[in-house]
Amino acid sequence: MTLFELAARLGLECRGEDIELKGIGTLEHAGPSELSFLANPKYAEFLPKTQAGAVIVHPEYADKVQRALISMQPYQDFGRALQLFAKKKGVFQGVSPLAFIHPDAKIGENATIYPFACIESGVVIDDNVVIYSGCYLGPGVHVGSRSVLYPNVVLMDDTHIDEGVIIHAGAVLGADGFGFSKTEAGIEKIPQTGNVQIGRNVEIGANTAIDRAVLDSTTVGDGTKIDNLVQLGHNVRVGKNTFIVSQVGISGSTHIGDGCTLAGQVGVAGHLHIGNNVTIGPQSGVAKDIADSSTVGGSPAVDYATFMKTLALMPKYPDIFKRLSKLEKALAALETEQNEREKA
Repeated sequence: MTLFELAARLGLECRGEDIELKGIGTLEHAGPSELSFLANPKYAEFLPKTQAGAVIVHPEYADKVQRALISMQPYQDFGRALQLFAKKKGVFQGVSPLAFIHPDAKIGENATIYPFACIESGVVIDDNVVIYSGCYLGPGVHVGSRSVLYPNVVLMDDTHIDEGVIIHAGAVLGADGFGFSKTEAGIEKIPQTGNVQIGRNVEIGANTAIDRAVLDSTTVGDGTKIDNLVQLGHNVRVGKNTFIVSQVGISGSTHIGDGCTLAGQVGVAGHLHIGNNVTIGPQSGVAKDIADSSTVGGSPAVDYATFMKTLALMPKYPDIFKRLSKLEKALAALETEQNEREKA
């Protein structure tokens, strides 16, 4: 599309002459027919050198490029532009005769089901859903409209997916939770009889696992985004518009509030309550409840300011230990000297 057409679709002011745009690239590598963007000021040094045909920039940088789309939120508008230029994944349309679809499954209008998907009894697939090869949908699964299941996604029995959900390759929803009991006869399995319910516009990363509940439901709220390789245990409840980054593990029956961010490799113990708008730093270990609007870090997780002070002191620990040892020896010598004086 042309630059002026793009500006109109994004609702942005355009400065400079019109050109045809064929794609999007970085400031460093974009060519004359490509759009680029500047969101982080530390990359402003590339503006004078860029070959990009046009750049999405904050107003303060508009005069540093030949053609500018002026935005108060360049990164968000870059994302919107990228959606317009992104190539569609996959080319197959319709319902493949090579897919297994149980006779009593219900398939909505304009649904796409790739070869070798397996759709079990009682499944309901709403309009405009896309299901790629290798997906398995167990009995009673419901997939909401406009949802996309990439290759080898598994939705076990009675999993419910609301509209506009994206689930990436290899994710497993509704597998049994880790429910066992130690008895005199050995370890016995506790049946997992609940399900998984996913809200609207949720995105779930590749190879993530969300376990079914023991009873009731494991739930993920509207708008939440979950990265690759995340584990949500049975009966976990995640609120709306929360970010859960790669390799996070959340133990059973823990509740995560709305608007939270759990950075990479965070571990959360079971039966905890994490409030709304909480931020948990990377590799933190959470062992107790966290109040609303808190920022924590470390293992065990503590207030983030305390964690950063501790982190700054860590390189000094060996020297502090040596000094403490000297002080202890000096104090012991003084005590010995004092005891000898008292005896004399």
